[in-house]
Amino acid sequence: MSQQIDILSGITASVGSLSESERKVAELIFEDIDFVTEASITGIAHRAGVSEATVTRFSRSVGCANVRDLKLRLTRALAAGRRFIQDADPAEGPGVVYDIATQTLALNRELLLEADVAGAVESLDGARQIIAFGCGGGSSVMCQELQFRLVRLGYAVSAYPQGLLPRMVASTLDPADVVVVLSVSGYTPEMVESAQVARQYGARVIAITAVGSPLADNADVVLPIAARETDFILHPSASRYALMAAIDVLALELALRHRDQARDKLRRLKITLDDHRGGDNRQPLGD
Repeated sequence: MSQQIDILSGITASVGSLSESERKVAELIFEDIDFVTEASITGIAHRAGVSEATVTRFSRSVGCANVRDLKLRLTRALAAGRRFIQDADPAEGPGVVYDIATQTLALNRELLLEADVAGAVESLDGARQIIAFGCGGGSSVMCQELQFRLVRLGYAVSAYPQGLLPRMVASTLDPADVVVVLSVSGYTPEMVESAQVARQYGARVIAITAVGSPLADNADVVLPIAARETDFILHPSASRYALMAAIDVLALELALRHRDQARDKLRRLKITLDDHRGGDNRQPLGD
């Protein structure tokens, strides 16, 4: 079954080729999409100041079979969320980035403090190898972030973002291995299925995901996160902050568990980097 393009994008792209009367229908859609999805063809024609035949021609001009198909696709566009159609009124200036980050961290702080962090740390510390899976923009980057945090502490950790690779890797694991699966929603099929495969072969699964999600249901330990995205969709997804905080908590707890070893590893890393790049002794450890 072929994918249908977003109808609003299709209308925008077609405006240059529309007749003057057809453009009136397009203008009405962008002015009051709710009305067009609910009104009859007669109502649409009357409101736009055109004939019913024009409304029908417009529907076909933008790739729809008829007016009913047009209204159905507009309804689907609305289902994705009004915030993707109409601009929200964000706070002024770049401070909104810091405000949203602060709100996201505050929302997730109590969730993580009540989670089984100790159980997750125990599993990670005893693993033969730690495998991180992530799929999508934020989760893909954050599964690599987990790798970067733990490798400097001396753990055998690998990250596998995106695609079919997590499922393939999951099928090679055994009970000595631990998998950390990151998914804000917990519904991404690749992540849920990879967790299922890993558990089938005895690997322990830690999920950083939403409570009650399919991924959470297929994990041994869940570190819950909540994503409360604002209506200001132009701001990058704030859920990244929640994922990163959970990762930092795990990295800190693992470092504290073996203070002397962690200090030695980090000192060796610091010396190696300073020898390579120079600079003062307050530069970050490879960040």
